[in-house]
Parts: sequence; structure tokens; C-alpha cells
Amino acid sequence: MTASMTSETVAPHPRLAIVSETGEGPFSSRISIGDHRLNADEPVSAGGLNTGPDPYEYLLAGLGACTAMTLRLYATRKDWHLEPVEVRVRHVERATGGALKDVFEREIRLSGPLSADQRSRLLAIAERCPVSRTLSGGALIETKLLEVAPPDGADA
Repeated sequence: MTASMTSETVAPHPRLAIVSETGEGPFSSRISIGDHRLNADEPVSAGGLNTGPDPYEYLLAGLGACTAMTLRLYATRKDWHLEPVEVRVRHVERATGGALKDVFEREIRLSGPLSADQRSRLLAIAERCPVSRTLSGGALIETKLLEVAPPDGADA
């Protein structure tokens, strides 16, 4: 850690997602991220109403979107003719060393007149997308419980 960095250092673009239960079913939630409103839920087979993607599906979408955007940014900077990218991401649990491990299987479809060297470089760049680096490097999750103020007139 450099002298200018502390444990309180903030990312250049802090993000905030607010998730609230909707009451429409046992798991249905409304997600607010900036100007965007999304739904999340569990499938019917898991007791939900399937009103939106489940949390792992959002995680898969985040990894896939970050990968595609990173590849597009890199190809544009290099002035390579990369046609629309398709990224498929699947989550599985696999037994590794006697324990179950989360595995994200990512398949990338690159189109356009790219050389073998360009394709190889783009594959390496995919590993460097920010979400991929977060997932592969691990992350700290710091949790705190917020107190709810009692309604007016209620005893504290």
C-alpha cells in the first residue's frame, strides 16, 4: 500500500445498488442502481415468482458485459475491425480438491478479420476485465447492520 492509499480509499467510480423486497412474493426484489430499475427473484422451482433474473444470473451478466466492453475498448484503441462480440457465461459448481468450487465458464465469440495473434491477445485481455479480476482475485465484503428508527410516538 502506498503512502497515499488507506483502507478507506474509494474507487474512482463508487457504485451503489439498493435492493428492497417488493412484497410480491417471498423473494421478489426491486433493484435501484442510479437511474436504472431492475427486478430480481428466484425461479418458480425455487419458490419464487420468476419476476426477474436470480442473483447469480446478474453476476453472470456482469461478467459477460464487462468482458464484451473490455474487448470492444481494446479493439477500438488498436483500430482492429472487431465485429459484435458475444459472450456466454455459465456458473457451475465443480468438485476441486475434495471441495465444491464455483466455476464461471466463459465462451467468447469474436468475429471479423482478426489474425490469430489478435484473437490470442483479445483472449488474454478478457482475463483482465475488471469483473473477471474481482472474481478471480477475491474480494472483501464488509457488512454492518443499520439501526431502524422507531416510528414517531413509539417507545425506544
